[in-house]
Amino acid sequence: MSCPICEKRKPRRFCPAKGETICSVCCGTAREVTLDCPPGCAYLAAAHRYEDEHQCSVPADTPFLDVDLSRDVIHARQHLLEGLAFAIAKFAAAQPAATDSDVLAALAALAETWKTLGTGIYYEKPPEAPAPRALYTELAQVLAEAKQQKTEQPGLPPVRDAELFALLVFLYRMGLLRTNGRPRSRRFLEFLRGQFPGAKELQSEESRIIIP
Repeated sequence: MSCPICEKRKPRRFCPAKGETICSVCCGTAREVTLDCPPGCAYLAAAHRYEDEHQCSVPADTPFLDVDLSRDVIHARQHLLEGLAFAIAKFAAAQPAATDSDVLAALAALAETWKTLGTGIYYEKPPEAPAPRALYTELAQVLAEAKQQKTEQPGLPPVRDAELFALLVFLYRMGLLRTNGRPRSRRFLEFLRGQFPGAKELQSEESRIIIP
């Protein structure tokens, strides 16, 4: 009996994504690449622990690395940041096939849109793929509503476009640090689900995202 993926090596690991046993080599190379690994997989969890201990640096050509993020802005607008994070978690709960790359694509495109607003020019280019485009639309609605609402904290001025841009860049960077770069990785999404376990059932709840 051989591994159903490579058809060469002996199968030694049960793969919950395929529902059958595969070899350890294919488990390592196909994990989150061609296999939609569920979060409960023991081998996936072990791989993620290894990744946490051997984190890679963000590539130098990563978008928005030159943006200086103010902690004051992040903390002052924490409620809005939590609203964006919750919207992503809720989207992922309704779209199980969504991946970290979909979220990052939506955040990058939306951040680029709000960056142009800071120059006085409005230029919008949503992602072309269906999943990130749908998330882009949902997050854009959250931002539009935030612009229309009065601040809930006395003495805090209305939210500015530059602040919204900073929040999007912050979430984008957080996603880059949480994901592992594999095409079907959902590490960032699993993190957000952990922050908002009721995202699938609730329309709103007390926000609990931790600001580093």
